Amino acid sequence: MKRFFSIVVLFLPLLVSAQDMNQHYKVYDVKKQKIVSLDDIVTDLGNANVLFFGEEHNDSTGHYLEAELFKKIATAYPGKAALTMEMFHTDVQPVINEYLKGIISEKNFIKEARAWNNYKDYKPMIELAKLNQLDVIGGNAAARYSNAVTRGGLEILNQLPESSKQFIAPLPIDTATGRYKDKFTETLGGHSMGGMKVYQTQNFWDATMAWSIAKYAKNNKDRKIFQVNGRFHSDEKLGTLAKLKKYAPKLKILNISAFSAEDFAQPDWNKYKDLGDYIIVTDPTLKRTF
Repeated sequence: MKRFFSIVVLFLPLLVSAQDMNQHYKVYDVKKQKIVSLDDIVTDLGNANVLFFGEEHNDSTGHYLEAELFKKIATAYPGKAALTMEMFHTDVQPVINEYLKGIISEKNFIKEARAWNNYKDYKPMIELAKLNQLDVIGGNAAARYSNAVTRGGLEILNQLPESSKQFIAPLPIDTATGRYKDKFTETLGGHSMGGMKVYQTQNFWDATMAWSIAKYAKNNKDRKIFQVNGRFHSDEKLGTLAKLKKYAPKLKILNISAFSAEDFAQPDWNKYKDLGDYIIVTDPTLKRTF
């Protein structure tokens, strides 16, 4: 009863506005080829281990939906929900744990965990985890390591002290070819990727996030893991999701691609069907977070 009370109190503002928010997003199940609800996704998670939510970092509706989904997962699977995030780095895990236990202040947490500038968008999920003693895992590689890769390529990681390698995916890290590389090049407008070093950095992020999820899942086999990342990392089941399949091939994974869509009024679901198991389109007329 205490766990349920905590969830309701934390999300009361969201629950009050839920009816209005329902008008600003649509959820499509690619396999069933029909509009579904968030509850349907949570039910499907009963037969899976990991649910990816691929967001646009400035989509306020997407952030609302992340919080709603995590609340629903925590309610449906008491004590088994866990949150893994691109938005925090592996080396600040002690700081995350200290905050979740109520030992340090939010001010110190935000500063020392190097929270993103739009942390307020992710705060509801962190607070839910804190109130209900749920794990939050910082999954991404620290900027100092990714900057090193951008400058010197993946090979530079071999020079790290052994004590630093605990914060990154096991070496060597491979660089994905095929569709993922093509998408990345298209995103850059076909411009040079600096001898592939920028793309290597992308693969480094993917590998570290995937390894973080795989490690946690191995040690917590009963958990329902909610992974939040930019949608490029998981769209078309590429990037982080593809690397997770290599690290933990037995995990059952579902993924959501959520984005603001110009055709929101009448979405062309066939155009989006390759992006994920579920497609969430959000209202482009709503204010963005930045």
